[in-house]
Amino acid sequence: MTNTISVLVVDDHPIVREGVGHLVDSTPWITVTGYAPTGREAITLAEQTQPDVVLLDLRLPDMLGPEVVHGIHRSAPDSKIIIFTAYSEHAAVQPALIAGAKAVVLKDADRADLVGTIRRVAAGEPLDASLSPSAEELSQRLTTRLRQYALTRREYEILRRISMGETNPEIAEVLGLTRNTVKTYVQNALNKLGARNRIEALNRLDELGLL
Repeated sequence: MTNTISVLVVDDHPIVREGVGHLVDSTPWITVTGYAPTGREAITLAEQTQPDVVLLDLRLPDMLGPEVVHGIHRSAPDSKIIIFTAYSEHAAVQPALIAGAKAVVLKDADRADLVGTIRRVAAGEPLDASLSPSAEELSQRLTTRLRQYALTRREYEILRRISMGETNPEIAEVLGLTRNTVKTYVQNALNKLGARNRIEALNRLDELGLL
């Protein structure tokens, strides 16, 4: 490998950022251009450094994964994004891939798998199906998981937005719903999850690996 691949590492846990950064930076043909703990910082750094590859954690404190993917594509259109997550079937993987992410790598992956995926994604080479499942397949996985708890896609989407700090009026505007409709969806979701309030509902989703 003669061409150097620049990588931006995005994760809100310092230990993960530093560990992954050291792991990939120890490969002669990879250089880490920066670290970002939030989605907004990732978008800004991507614009400043224009990395070849972005390793993006799905669970950031300020933005949803798919939104970060869209933001990076606007600020650094040539950067290729790899989803870096502890859960291959995390509900946010599917929309992130639909938004334009190229692959999924688990956080417990071997060094060879991680750097190999970085190389293939940077080069635009085909990936194994396990790293690039179809949007249709991932959509079905999510639907199956939500059905286990009788949640609808809309109820789930609203809870995810609440987890990012959005208010009912903000959610209503983004989704084109009335505030009362959003409130109804939230109450239905709470009932299905056996939660007394939004905090309990979000904790429940987190325990189930859906946030």
